[in-house]
Amino acid sequence: QAMEKSRPLWDNPLQFVFACISYAVGLGNVWRFPYLCQMYGGGGFLIPYFIMLIAEGMPLLYLELAVGQRMRQGSIGAWKIISPYLCGVGVASVVVSFFLSMYYNVINAWAFWYLFHSFQDPLPWATCPLNSNRTGYEEECEKTSSTQYFWYRQTLNISPSLEVSGSVQWEQALCLTLAWLVVYLCILRGTESTGKVVYVTASLPYCVLIIYLIRGLTLHGAVNGLVYMFTPKLEQLSNPKTWISAATQIFFSLGLGFGSLIAFASYNEPSNNCERHAIIVSLINSATSIFASIVTFSIYGFKATFNYESCINKVILLLMNAFDLEEGSLTADNLNEMKDYLMATHPQEYVQLLPQLKNCSLEAELDTAVQGTGLAFIVYSEAIKNMEVPQLYSVLYFVMLLMLGIGSMLGNTAAILTPLTDSRVIATRFPKEVISGVVCFINCVIGLIFTMESGSYWFDIFNDYAATLSLLLIVLVETIAVCYIYGIRRFEKDLHNMIGRKPNWYWKIMWAFASPLLIISLFLFYLTDYILTGTLQYQAWDATQGQLVTKDYPGYALAVIGLLVAASIMCIPLGALLTFIRKRLKRESISTV
Repeated sequence: QAMEKSRPLWDNPLQFVFACISYAVGLGNVWRFPYLCQMYGGGGFLIPYFIMLIAEGMPLLYLELAVGQRMRQGSIGAWKIISPYLCGVGVASVVVSFFLSMYYNVINAWAFWYLFHSFQDPLPWATCPLNSNRTGYEEECEKTSSTQYFWYRQTLNISPSLEVSGSVQWEQALCLTLAWLVVYLCILRGTESTGKVVYVTASLPYCVLIIYLIRGLTLHGAVNGLVYMFTPKLEQLSNPKTWISAATQIFFSLGLGFGSLIAFASYNEPSNNCERHAIIVSLINSATSIFASIVTFSIYGFKATFNYESCINKVILLLMNAFDLEEGSLTADNLNEMKDYLMATHPQEYVQLLPQLKNCSLEAELDTAVQGTGLAFIVYSEAIKNMEVPQLYSVLYFVMLLMLGIGSMLGNTAAILTPLTDSRVIATRFPKEVISGVVCFINCVIGLIFTMESGSYWFDIFNDYAATLSLLLIVLVETIAVCYIYGIRRFEKDLHNMIGRKPNWYWKIMWAFASPLLIISLFLFYLTDYILTGTLQYQAWDATQGQLVTKDYPGYALAVIGLLVAASIMCIPLGALLTFIRKRLKRESISTV
């Protein structure tokens, strides 16, 4: 039986929906989904995306919400009630959420850093800084761009490789401390404080996105970006990676497997309609991804058009000065014809000038695929600096990033804190505020690793390897546990008692067959991909070239990657083994008596 104990509840079902949206709608909707659209067929990517939403996203979200609401426990307690042998599943979720919390709040620290610099005029990433002699610009900045220089040198002060650890950057360490202080204040009193914060973290990003949509659609070149996004490249549908990417995006953007959704649902009234809320949250999450992509591609089109026209103007200026052409005789419209004419009439001079003539292409600018921190802190920053009143749009953008990041952090910390506060041993000895404070403090101290000069490389390691395989295995075990250990008929009765009706055939087929097969396919794909990749590599910043270069991970980094994957995955079999041993010893002690 579920533990019918006194626990705080959400004020109303709407507050719960806002909490789920605040957690699920995160940075991945803004910086990963547009990248996947760009890489895998533009508007055509929406076909596999919505298929995966129906076959995987909604059913698994409904399952987690129903388990949390029925068992009224955090992830550890909920799965332990279903079967004592499954206690390791909940522990694995807590471990993954702990790993995520360790590095995810660094993004909020970076957002704070950019926000504080957004009040300067001009913006500090708008131009390259002068060198120490004040005779020219910094050499590293001249080899790259002002936005990249501000990110890699002035924000991260990045080391040339993972082996060069460097020191902790005190500015970033202070921003990280501030980020954790904000999170602590938001979770201080559990659902009482979190429930009020989620109204802001869930709704404010939409207000900013609407402002950006209006501004983005009025920017010169926005149409180029939108046409690029919505033009379907249907040939990508035959690419298996398109379907894998769609399934992965649905899986991770909804936050399945972390235990956060189970924790949130455990604070619901038992009669709450979790089926309806699962549909609402998943549809809002997907609609937000598309909405954010329209905003992103309108700005991306502006940036690409701006860069393309700047390139054209530089070529025109170069040709006019080299061949002493009349003002206005050379334009963007007749540039190619004039190039052919100059090549024919002045072949020697033109050949000498050829290395300086850039091949300007709008399509090439639009094809430049960027995701993650590169999109959030470089591409957007570059677009913002070219807008009118850039300080205003910079403040709005980084406030939106903070709201998205803090909203996700509320879910991550809830996944850790709910099992701890459910534990009688811990909850009876320490007040909730102390437990929350200790968790935040530990995460903040460990997170200082990511503020070192090599911190960005460690961030990428955690981001790429701390959760992927672990979450797939966790959710696979969850689905099998509900359908084949707890029993789908028993689960049907629970749902009937909670919401007044049994799940229809669609939910049962997805839970029992389609979703597990999809997860197994994803798991095998990632496992095969890691094996075929061979030596794992990362992108390091080369200051002498002003660009990223590929390097092999050192041995100790590979060991850390292995530990990150094993630390959570091994919790599942170890939990089952310890439960078996405990029961065996208990049985033997009873028989001897």
